[in-house]
Amino acid sequence: MAKRKPDEPKKGAPAWQTTFGDLMNLLLCFFVLLFAMSTIDEDKQEQIIASFNDMFSVFDGGASAIGDGMLISNGVSQLNELDQYINSTGKMDQGEVLDEDMVSVQEKMEEAQMEESEEMAERIQEAVDEQGLGKEIDVDFTAQYVQLTLKGGILFDSGSVELKEEALPVLDQVGKILERYAQGTIEIEGHTDNVPMSGAKYSNNNELSSGRALSVFDYLMSVTNLSPADVKHSGRGEYVPIADNSTAEGRARNRRVEIKIYNSLSSY
Repeated sequence: MAKRKPDEPKKGAPAWQTTFGDLMNLLLCFFVLLFAMSTIDEDKQEQIIASFNDMFSVFDGGASAIGDGMLISNGVSQLNELDQYINSTGKMDQGEVLDEDMVSVQEKMEEAQMEESEEMAERIQEAVDEQGLGKEIDVDFTAQYVQLTLKGGILFDSGSVELKEEALPVLDQVGKILERYAQGTIEIEGHTDNVPMSGAKYSNNNELSSGRALSVFDYLMSVTNLSPADVKHSGRGEYVPIADNSTAEGRARNRRVEIKIYNSLSSY
């Protein structure tokens, strides 16, 4: 019986040489590609850049090639010219329109606030005049609120936070006005002159002004249906004068209680 011959080895290059050859071909193609990119034709380069410019407006306001543009050519140091660059490209037109719209909305809002405050101030002034309180209460207004200023001399004795008996009818009328016209936040502020406290219960004008604002707050809460959550009180001491503290008349004007009635568009 004939014997089977052992398998003869296949002819040809080893397998590793094939893999190595493929790798060399890839490397060759890679370096040829790099060389071709480094020697690109100038005309073709400008055509490519112009194409990008038309499609995306990347280089508007600059040159037709990378390296010559206002923002690009000189690197990061040119970033301080960003505003000039944006303006020259016209890319902020939409943002400018939005800013103008915001300003317009804000102006209209302020006009509406002022109109509401003015109307409320006129009605309150009529009520004050009807009650014959024009000498005791000054009425003023801003875009945010109508302010009632009560002279401190009719409310308190010197250095005291106890309301005078003759002040109670005035505050009763003020309470009715607040119930009738207040639609939002009410703020009660106490103010003093700059004469230092001495020999009194309160050691300084800050404490005195805070105590007086609190006394007015407590009384109004007792005679009205106002919600305490809507009424704030604070002492401003001598720091917001409305007259010259060097004269007796000026100091008398500075000793006061202000009640601010915020309109419905400004309440917080």
